[in-house]
Amino acid sequence: MNKVIILLLAIIFLGCNKEVKEKNYFKTYDETAELKTQQAHQNPRMKYKLIQSKYLDMNEVFKPFKKDLSKFSESDYSKIKPLILEKSIPMIQQSIKDGKLNYEKLTLFFLYRIRKFESDSTKYLNAIISLNPNVVNEARAKDKLTQTTDINNQSVFGMPILLKDNINTSGMNTTAGAEVLKSNNPNDAFIVNRLKENGALILGKVNLSEWAYYFCSGCPLGYSAIGGQTLNPYGRKEFETGGSSAGSGVATAANYAVATIGTETAGSITSPSSQNSVVGLKPTIGLLSRSGIVPISSTLDTPGPMTKNVMDNYILFKALLGVDESDPKSKAIKSVEELIATNFRDKRIGVLKSLLADSIYNKTVHMLKDLGNVIEIAPEQTSLSGFLTLLNIDMKHDLPSYLKDKNTGVSSVADIIKHNQNDSLRRAPYGQQLFEGIVNDSTSVEDFNMIKERLKKEGEAYFKAFEEENLDVILSINNYHSAYSAVAECPNLTIPMGYKETGEPISLTFIGKPKSEFDLLSLGLFFEKLTHIRKLPKGYE
Repeated sequence: MNKVIILLLAIIFLGCNKEVKEKNYFKTYDETAELKTQQAHQNPRMKYKLIQSKYLDMNEVFKPFKKDLSKFSESDYSKIKPLILEKSIPMIQQSIKDGKLNYEKLTLFFLYRIRKFESDSTKYLNAIISLNPNVVNEARAKDKLTQTTDINNQSVFGMPILLKDNINTSGMNTTAGAEVLKSNNPNDAFIVNRLKENGALILGKVNLSEWAYYFCSGCPLGYSAIGGQTLNPYGRKEFETGGSSAGSGVATAANYAVATIGTETAGSITSPSSQNSVVGLKPTIGLLSRSGIVPISSTLDTPGPMTKNVMDNYILFKALLGVDESDPKSKAIKSVEELIATNFRDKRIGVLKSLLADSIYNKTVHMLKDLGNVIEIAPEQTSLSGFLTLLNIDMKHDLPSYLKDKNTGVSSVADIIKHNQNDSLRRAPYGQQLFEGIVNDSTSVEDFNMIKERLKKEGEAYFKAFEEENLDVILSINNYHSAYSAVAECPNLTIPMGYKETGEPISLTFIGKPKSEFDLLSLGLFFEKLTHIRKLPKGYE
């Protein structure tokens, strides 16, 4: 009898130990030595003060998936990996039609992959802030629907999508990376409704530069109090992630979801897309709704898709389109065009003389000279004086409008500054200089409107070659001309162009006339098929 009792106790003990192990995939560690080494980095923005979040417990984030993931093994993961990793939406949808995959397994694959890398102290990227606790059940419901519904291969139906954590998403908090919004749980943003209406699965929320990088001055890209320091998979702690949609770029590069959504005011999609070798579209302002997104500037803000390839970008962009009556700048696109790769042969391509010193850009331009009409241009540089004032005054008014009725305990930028001062080491370790600048900016309404008008004219003048040279597209690098594009309301599409000798990614940015997104995507698809540049970051295969 005693032997039976001892055996039962042993089983209970081993079961408890197993449960503890399952609850603690994610562990904090002493990063003192790591941070000390980081102080030798030649980039001042990468002299990190901390890497791990002081607020986020990923064990809690993964708790809703304990049962489902316990039945999903490394063998299961490896078996379906060839059907998912780096594959386009049409390819994944076809595998599901062929019975090789389903939406539940697709979702579990990404959850398993996120846990696999984010719980590894040598691989984690701090890309994730939260996960949708109901996403597996939602995936199962999609599988049931496929029994009676034929799904188009160019559809986001059943595709797990990650959202930048400044986009309102019901059932998950929307923090903008800030501690003060850690319990902010609003209804879905307009674009989230559009995704759901088109059948997409919201997998979770990703890290970002806190307050979309309009908070601290000279601080690391991709840092937030809630999410910690996002890291670039092509060079952890070596290369910048780009910002502010750092988590969106990193998560896409590492295949943590089919695709992600970022937001941009001036460079916040093009920068992290370029730094992480993914395709990012910053559309014409107003084509995608901004309602329900934590704002910087109602003048310049826009969301946009970030994907591993151009086709997926096109599919996601279409799914997000829609006129939103609550967004004053919301506008319709004339028609949704079919995506067909457009040869450069009959196109007039503007290339910037000032960038030809870059060897990778130069090589790309020479290749294109054999395919189309390449015209070298040298736009007159302007200072874009007043650009920060525009952001200051917009955010001074737009953020309180967002905070209204949110029950966060703060209602203004000044309130947030004061709140952070109560625990600045954890809430604002790099300071909050830009927020302080907002409070101190006393620009009048009259002067503000004059600045907006002048900046728009300067942006349009910078790209006057579109008309003077009858150009179809202007080619840039990364986010080099994002401020000009922002004030001129020109769409940007950034596509992997190559890798520097160090391994750091670099991208070619297609700048178009307002509402020319489908033209850019068609040219981008041709360029992508021609070059096939993108490669997986080493160690994340």
